[in-house]
Amino acid sequence: MLKPSSLSFPKTRRLTRDSDFERVKQRGQTEHGKLIVLGAFAVRNSGGARVGVVVRRRLGSAVVRNRVRRRLREIVRTHQNDLRDDMWIVLIARRAAANAGYRALEDEWLRLAKRASILL
Repeated sequence: MLKPSSLSFPKTRRLTRDSDFERVKQRGQTEHGKLIVLGAFAVRNSGGARVGVVVRRRLGSAVVRNRVRRRLREIVRTHQNDLRDDMWIVLIARRAAANAGYRALEDEWLRLAKRASILL
């Protein structure tokens, strides 16, 4: 587990394999919002929370997709110390996220995270 004051977001804290994403999709709970869909799955003894971000091609050009991906990762990075341990989380960006600002995405993330009970 990272130190409480640390705000780094190393690759070990990210979901990277397709099988991990599928596991969250199949066994986890899903919360839907206008901008993002949040999937959460409790995994025993996995260490800290791990997060994966999905941004599909239909969202827009590569520039738009990367902007949304960076914003979502930054939101999770700044709130990672508030997440429950042993959780795998998948964020799926919806089309409306392409035109949304940082603050709107952050508000949606916090609302869905509270609804999914993944915040401390």
